[in-house]
Amino acid sequence: MEPTFRLAEHSDVDRLIVYMRQLYVHDGTPFDETTARRALEGIVRDRSLGRVWMIGDGRDTVGYVVLTLGYSLEYRGRDAFVDELFIQPSQRRQGIGTRGLRLVEQACRDLGVRALHLEAERVNVAAQALYRRHGFVDHDRCLMTKWIED
Repeated sequence: MEPTFRLAEHSDVDRLIVYMRQLYVHDGTPFDETTARRALEGIVRDRSLGRVWMIGDGRDTVGYVVLTLGYSLEYRGRDAFVDELFIQPSQRRQGIGTRGLRLVEQACRDLGVRALHLEAERVNVAAQALYRRHGFVDHDRCLMTKWIED
């Protein structure tokens, strides 16, 4: 099966929310639908923030991939994150993730991105193996986050 990719539209948000919930539950990440919907609608509407692609199998949507855009002095300019990559469990290990990463890499080239980042859960060794096969390396750093309250 050759997966298909298309840019997400506003009409895809409800489906994306379902997939996001599945991803977050799998990763053990707290999920709040209201804030997730607001963030998702923002990036779907404003492509200066990044891109969201729906992944299909020829019959139905089976996942999604999100690329967010940033800027870094350390990485010499525009950089980006594979913010989320989700494929339905029944569709995994069929090369869809590989095709998704290739699509994202080409989009980065087209957008002038100098460095592409991602993060994987420490326990998700299958995802880490996929990312390493695609040239991602662990910089032996600790990703730290502080939420900025309104």
